[in-house]
Amino acid sequence: MKPINLSEKLSAFSEHWSPKIVSAYNNNDVLVVKVQGEFNWHSHAETDDFFLVLKGQITIEMHEGNVTLNEGEMYIVPAGVEHRPIAKEEAHLLVIEPKNTPNTGDPSTAATKVEI
Repeated sequence: MKPINLSEKLSAFSEHWSPKIVSAYNNNDVLVVKVQGEFNWHSHAETDDFFLVLKGQITIEMHEGNVTLNEGEMYIVPAGVEHRPIAKEEAHLLVIEPKNTPNTGDPSTAATKVEI
């Protein structure tokens, strides 16, 4: 039993929009991800989408309005809401989602999640 060092986990990779599993609880994956630029518009019909900014700033675009998150801030996109995360500069996120949830909302286009 030892703590999970998120900075250490984030330093283990450099690719963007490629979530890495760092832990799990209650059938949820706890992931870290580096982001920069625009992700694609997508939604998750059956699950909310949890974002916590560890470093940097992101904007989550939604048709209903945008939410900008700074370091230490979090936002939960409700299930079924189409959204697109954007980061002008590299940002680091903690994401929590049910196991086997595709990051694009579509298994055919989703990034493969690996445990680190």
